[in-house]
Amino acid sequence: MEMEAVRRYLEKGGGEDDKNASTIDGMPTRFFERFIMDGLKIDLIEPGRLVCSFKVPQRLLNAGNFLHGGVTATLVDLVGSAVIFTVGAPSTGVSVDINVSYLDAAYANDEVEIEAKTLRVGKAVGVVSVELRNKKTKKIIAQGRHTKYLQVASRL
Repeated sequence: MEMEAVRRYLEKGGGEDDKNASTIDGMPTRFFERFIMDGLKIDLIEPGRLVCSFKVPQRLLNAGNFLHGGVTATLVDLVGSAVIFTVGAPSTGVSVDINVSYLDAAYANDEVEIEAKTLRVGKAVGVVSVELRNKKTKKIIAQGRHTKYLQVASRL
């Protein structure tokens, strides 16, 4: 692929020629989280554990017509962050490390279950695991681990 083709692919027209620019600029703040998490339902919440589910919508599919890897990573990030609150942490901090192993695919209208567990939440660091499964078949779609630096109060 030539360099300009790569640029066009990433920018989708970009700059002044971008017909979507005004639409994108007019989107509400934190649109990305809502775009990914719209339709997410909490099935279980308890200290150190969070289980939720959603039906894979068409908008979250990649060119191969299965759940986009970036969406999966974002769910590991967002649901993994949320489970930190279940153990009483006042904030979820900032990501230090996140990894995702992609093991299977999820397709449009598949029911996906996401289970997040705290592995450790201390004064400065929180570590969680997140697993995405096909709710019907129980096949693991992805496993993730997320490490977050939790805000430490200033000592001044």
